[in-house]
Amino acid sequence: MTDAAAEPAISFEFFPPRTPEGVDKLRVVRSDLARFAPEFYSVTFGAGGSTREGTLATITDLHEDGVVAAPHLSCVGASQGEMRDTLHSYRDLGVRRLVALRGDLPSGSGAAGRGDFRFARDLVAFVRRETGDWFHIEVAAYPEVHPHAKSPADDLANLADKFAAGADSAITQYFYNGDAYLRFVDEARRHGIGQRIVPGIMPITNFTQLARFSDGCGAEIPRWIRLKLASFGDDTASIKAFGLDVVAALCERLLAEGAPGFHFYTLNQSGPSTAICRRLGR
Repeated sequence: MTDAAAEPAISFEFFPPRTPEGVDKLRVVRSDLARFAPEFYSVTFGAGGSTREGTLATITDLHEDGVVAAPHLSCVGASQGEMRDTLHSYRDLGVRRLVALRGDLPSGSGAAGRGDFRFARDLVAFVRRETGDWFHIEVAAYPEVHPHAKSPADDLANLADKFAAGADSAITQYFYNGDAYLRFVDEARRHGIGQRIVPGIMPITNFTQLARFSDGCGAEIPRWIRLKLASFGDDTASIKAFGLDVVAALCERLLAEGAPGFHFYTLNQSGPSTAICRRLGR
C-alpha cells in the first residue's frame, strides 16, 4: 500500500494514567503512535466510573494537542443527570466521538450500582436524544459472544439494537481466531447490520497478563497459541517474538478479507502496536 489515504483506518486505546509519571509517559506513547496517522485515540472508563476524572483529563490533554479523542462512556453507576453533564462537558470541549459501553460493575457493588442505564443501547439512545448527531458513537461487538449473553443470536440482536438506537460503528473485543471475526461479520450482514465493525487487536507481550484478561472477558486464546506461550516460561523475548508473528499474521489475513481497519488495545505501550503496524507496511 502506497496511498496513505486509502489505507485501512487505525485507532489506539489508552487508559487514564494515575500518576504524573504516567501522564508524561502517555504523551511520549501517543507521540510515537502519531506516525501512523490514527483516526482517533480512545480513553477507557474504569469499572463503575472509577477513572471518570482521569478519562476527562486525558481526553482534554489529547484534544488540546489537536488530535481526535474518543472518551469511553459507561452505563454503570451513572444517572441521567450525570451523563447529561458529561456529554455537555465533552461537547463544550469540541469532542465529536464517543465509545458507549455497558461497562463492568465494580467488584461487590451488586445491582445497586447499575445506575439509570441498564444496557449500552439505552445509553446510545440517551446520547442521541440529548445531542442529536453531534457525536460519532462507537459500540462494542463480540465475535466470540459476550460472556453474559444468553446465546450467539441474542448477542447479535443486542448489537443490532445498539445500531437501531443510533450507534455509528462498532469495535470488537480482541480475538486470535480470525474465523470468529469473519463469521461474525457475515452473520451481522445477514442480520441487516451494514455498519463498520472494526477488529480490536491485542498485542501479545505477557502471557500471564493476557491469560488473566482473556479469562475475565471471554476472549479465547486458541489452544495451540496458549500452549506455545506457556512453553516459553519467563522468556519474554520469545513470547514477544511469537506474539508478533501471531498477531501480525492475523491482521494480514483480516486485511485480505476486507477488514476496515484495526483498533489497538495498547495498554499505554507504543512498542507492540508499532511493531505490528510496521509488519503491515505502515
